[in-house]
Amino acid sequence: MEVYRLSREQFARQLSGKGAALRGARWNSAGVEVIYVATNRSLAMAEVAVHLSLATLPNDYRMVTLMIPDEVRIKKLSAADLPNNWNQFPHPQSTQQIGDRFVADNKYAILRVPSAVTKGDYNLLINPAHPDFKKIKIKGVEKFPFDRRIFQ
Repeated sequence: MEVYRLSREQFARQLSGKGAALRGARWNSAGVEVIYVATNRSLAMAEVAVHLSLATLPNDYRMVTLMIPDEVRIKKLSAADLPNNWNQFPHPQSTQQIGDRFVADNKYAILRVPSAVTKGDYNLLINPAHPDFKKIKIKGVEKFPFDRRIFQ
């Protein structure tokens, strides 16, 4: 399966959860390493765009395409599996606990979660500590200029 990650150029060829672990995010607490990816390019863009404005728009984004082999097991969660406030902003601590438990249990390399930004789409959390992580490869990295109309 191909999945996508929009990343700044300096981090585009690295796969680690260190960036997410610095501050934590919706699905992980600070100190817990996960890699966030999207199931399609437009979702990868939307997940980044909600944090930017035209004034803060960098010009060095890259679309990273990853290949996850079919044999890598994925745990799937739907909105029905989550607390009622899972998609609120700011994110609740309960969603961080779900991601933290996923990493700590280390039973799956991938956790599929619904997108809080785009209803009906899914993000994947990759656990870099799982043994199957080494099977996940970067397939391509390409320049990704944002269309400035998104921010107007």
